[in-house]
Amino acid sequence: MQKLPTKIHDAYLLKPKVFGDARGFFLESWNKATFRDLVGDFNFVQDNHSRSSKHVLRGLHYQSGDKAQGKLVWVTSGTVFDVLVDLRKSSPTYGTWDGYYLTADAHERLWIPPGCAHGFLVVSDTTDLHYKVTSPYSPMDERAIRWDDVELGITWPLEIGIEPLVSPKDAIAMSFADCDKNG
Repeated sequence: MQKLPTKIHDAYLLKPKVFGDARGFFLESWNKATFRDLVGDFNFVQDNHSRSSKHVLRGLHYQSGDKAQGKLVWVTSGTVFDVLVDLRKSSPTYGTWDGYYLTADAHERLWIPPGCAHGFLVVSDTTDLHYKVTSPYSPMDERAIRWDDVELGITWPLEIGIEPLVSPKDAIAMSFADCDKNG
């Protein structure tokens, strides 16, 4: 597996070795020792699977305090524009966002360290996104930042004239300036 740095401190794009031929492909989708050697020793406690339609925008989600989640994100069908935002005040990239197209064909994984917010926009007809998290879901610690926050200035690849489909909760999310930050 190849580890590529992102604009966010301690976040990485991971490219697995894919072995393919006329029959299809094989890849190692998860290996604790490999991940530990490349990124660090994190304990994943939950796997999640999200299916969404084109123009759905989920996020920017995170959990605050000691419930902050690290996420290992990948797509198994379709394509998303995946975004992470550094909310760690002690980080050299605090307040910075970065985004990547994740596709089923490329098989890349995005490591989002604890203390960062995460969101994605579906750009294919349908997408299945999977992610492992380092802390269980905690409704009391769940937070969201507006996807269109002016201060962050995220450049989402929106189609002209099409508004993204967001949940009612995401539509009233806090601004970056007002959200809870992580250490």
